[in-house]
Amino acid sequence: MSLYKCLAGALALGMTSSLCLGQAIGLAEVSEESKLCIACHKNENPGMYQQWGASRHFRANIGCYECHLANETDPDGFEHYGQRVSVLVTPKDCARCHTKEAEEFAASHHAKAARILGSLDNILAEVVEGDTGMVTPMFPHGVSASAVNGCWQCHGSEIKLLDNGKPDPATWPNSGIGRLNPDGSEGTCNSCHFRHTFSVAQARHPNTCGKCHLGPDHPQKEIYEESKHGITFFSSIDEMNLKAPKWIVGQDYWAAPACATCHMSATAKQPVTHDIGLRISWNNRPPVSIRPEVADARMGLAGASIPWNVRRENMQDVCSSCHSKQWVDGFYTQYDELIKLYNTKFGQPGKDLYALAKPLMKKDVFSNELDWIWFEIWHHEGRRARHGASMMAPDYTHWHGMYEVAKNFYAEYIPKLEELVEHNLHGTDAAKVAAAQALKAKIDKVLNSEAHQWYLGKMNPIEAARRKKAAEEFKDRYGNH
Repeated sequence: MSLYKCLAGALALGMTSSLCLGQAIGLAEVSEESKLCIACHKNENPGMYQQWGASRHFRANIGCYECHLANETDPDGFEHYGQRVSVLVTPKDCARCHTKEAEEFAASHHAKAARILGSLDNILAEVVEGDTGMVTPMFPHGVSASAVNGCWQCHGSEIKLLDNGKPDPATWPNSGIGRLNPDGSEGTCNSCHFRHTFSVAQARHPNTCGKCHLGPDHPQKEIYEESKHGITFFSSIDEMNLKAPKWIVGQDYWAAPACATCHMSATAKQPVTHDIGLRISWNNRPPVSIRPEVADARMGLAGASIPWNVRRENMQDVCSSCHSKQWVDGFYTQYDELIKLYNTKFGQPGKDLYALAKPLMKKDVFSNELDWIWFEIWHHEGRRARHGASMMAPDYTHWHGMYEVAKNFYAEYIPKLEELVEHNLHGTDAAKVAAAQALKAKIDKVLNSEAHQWYLGKMNPIEAARRKKAAEEFKDRYGNH
């Protein structure tokens, strides 16, 4: 019986793959099908062969065919030297042996990352930055090379197949973590577990996360590097025991946490999870931060039933491996207050103002200067501030974050909104006059609120007196030095 038929039969009966494989882990020997693959690829792709040879798959006799096999119903399968195989290895394929990991991943936001294909970000890459100059068999009308080489490589593309079962070059190669596969699965495991070594040490290293989590709008890698966690990790990397099989924080290593430590890896009380949202208590991706169960509900994920406070307890369990309860509670107080500050002072007011301004602007998104200003306030600067606070990076929280938010809110956003009001307030279009009046009323309400009164020279006298006294005390203490 072939391995595929054995695996398929075992899975259909609800049996574990080990019953089929006949070993605790892996096969008794390399299969005849894989031996045929190796005989060619050892010479044609020696680097690939050596990567596999250094992997646990090699030691378990799991070869090329066991991962790349395809049956007659697989749309991405094709005949290759007498075997039906697929270039793609999808989470559905990995699930033949790694069922739990695949199920957890499928329930995560990582697996849904390709939903960016219909978002503002993708409009930027496909229309504003790009054109339709990249023409391939499956994109006869063209597609933007900016999206193909940029957005899709992290978020994932929809893999489109040619008549011969092989993927279209606009959609392959692609290891985007939310890749839409022809077999209906979402994501790709080798986004984090790079082929063909699939090293746990490499997957645990922050540089792996840095393939996607960096840049102006989500610089988690740089934020981590600025934090004490990151500084300690890179200065103590020889003590991190990254190759340890179980890798429990506080037992197998304790010098510093990596990204995986906090978001995925095992603790003394929690198992490894491939759902990276189960320890996050704020979703800081939208213009206004929301609780993660709200985001999960919008995406139809099972995590909608797991409240934020339970997720926070999961993360606090990680923190407690190295920190006291007082320290952890103090951190979360600081973090929550930063989120509240951003949400109430800039996020929600900015979002409301933008909605009221829309009827007065050109309809196509990013065709107005206000589109760009507001997008960068929340999408770049606001995210940096919030993510910076979540991972204890003060420079990203302040100078790259809240400072930029405030500067552009007061020096760019409000003046442009006021200019838009003035341009439409006295016109002949009744609808635009009404829209301008509504926008003006909202601007006035926002600026006259306590957090923004200083901008109008209306700071609360009590607060002004307190600040003056503090300045005088500072000068008395330190003089002119």
